[in-house]
Amino acid sequence: MDHKRAVRSLRALLLTASVLTATPVLAQEQSTDARLDRLERLVEGLIARLDAEATTHQVEEAEIREQSAALLAATRDLKDRQAELAQQIAVPKGQEDKGFRVGKTTVAYAGYVKLDTLVQRTSGGQMPDNSIGRDFLIPALIPVGGTASGYDTDYSARQTRFILKTATDVGAAHTLNSHIELDFNVTDGGDERTTNSYVPRLRQAFITYDNWLFGQAWSTFQNIAALPDSLDFIGVTPGTVFDRQPMIRWSKNGWQIALEQPETTVTTRTGARIMAGDDTIPDVVARYNLNRPWGSLTAAGIVRTLRISDDDFGTGTDSAMAYGLSVSGKIKVGEKDDIRFMATAGDGLGRYIGLNIVNDAALDAAGKLDPIFTWSGFAAYQHHWGGRLRSSVAGSYFKADNPVTLTTRQVTDESWNGFANLIWNPVDPLDIGIELLYAERTLEDGRTGDLRRLMISTRYNF
Repeated sequence: MDHKRAVRSLRALLLTASVLTATPVLAQEQSTDARLDRLERLVEGLIARLDAEATTHQVEEAEIREQSAALLAATRDLKDRQAELAQQIAVPKGQEDKGFRVGKTTVAYAGYVKLDTLVQRTSGGQMPDNSIGRDFLIPALIPVGGTASGYDTDYSARQTRFILKTATDVGAAHTLNSHIELDFNVTDGGDERTTNSYVPRLRQAFITYDNWLFGQAWSTFQNIAALPDSLDFIGVTPGTVFDRQPMIRWSKNGWQIALEQPETTVTTRTGARIMAGDDTIPDVVARYNLNRPWGSLTAAGIVRTLRISDDDFGTGTDSAMAYGLSVSGKIKVGEKDDIRFMATAGDGLGRYIGLNIVNDAALDAAGKLDPIFTWSGFAAYQHHWGGRLRSSVAGSYFKADNPVTLTTRQVTDESWNGFANLIWNPVDPLDIGIELLYAERTLEDGRTGDLRRLMISTRYNF
């Protein structure tokens, strides 16, 4: 040890010093042996004292090490307790700058206020004044076979939307959120004479817990990220999957599997629509989302069990399998532009496509369901002009293979549309745009009707 080496060195040094420092006076009074004996006793006393101090020092070092270890353990315990407390009171990640806290829950709101000005004309007849088809494109409502209308002008704020979100801190191992969304579309209320008031409606309401979703949301079969940037509510209605409904959904690593609300729509032998309401097996959807720096791709498949019972048509109970596949995506072009697309085909997809342009199935003479095959798709291109101007152009198409001997020839055979717009973003939350839209619907008997629309919109996002 360093201490022992120091003692030995000190002993040698003292002995040497005693010899070198002997004075002539001592030489006269004592002999050399006496002086050496005296010095040796002195050195031994000093060494004994140093040894005692060294022992005490070792004991003190051991005590200090023991106290230091105890202090370090206490410090670590305190840090663990502080981290646990910080986790308990922390705002969930990503919510630091949003909303306000109520206990362990962060509440945030969002949405937009939108005013649409629409001027439109239909070639196959006049749309009723209160028709939702005057607010946004619904292909099945385009009049066919009548006298062309004049140009109708409407103002509407019904697309205004409110979203409420919550995120509750349940510890680092889990996430618990909710989402509620309302607007005023497709509802009754006042009219254009006095108040123009409309009843709020539920769009989405769901809970997410880790990888699970419970509630009403966009169908897993639909990819809303692929929809074009349009002023019209949908923009490419004939060519897109479009459905919101209650479901249970699991998501992980791009995969999604869902059990969604079943509902069978049937075309009668007179061309009318019946909603059976006798479904027992949920619609099953599987989907995979691929996200890369160049864009995103989505593939989704659906399997359905269509069903009717005797109280629907008086023809007994019957069921039929239905299925479909949809591929969609958004591909980046250059720094800001992109291409968006969707292609969908299947048997018995009816209500999932184009806001239910045709139904899921027809009914044959024996009371058996005959699923209707459809295919559809759209493509859109968005371009940024520089500064705060952007445009989108898009086209969509829908085709049905109706069993006309069972449905009559007055049902929709095909529909298509196209639009182009210019949108100005003067400040980040505000969009002002103009859009031209054209759409057609053709019946199985060959008659056609079209819709031509000019739309000017102002939208403030919050």
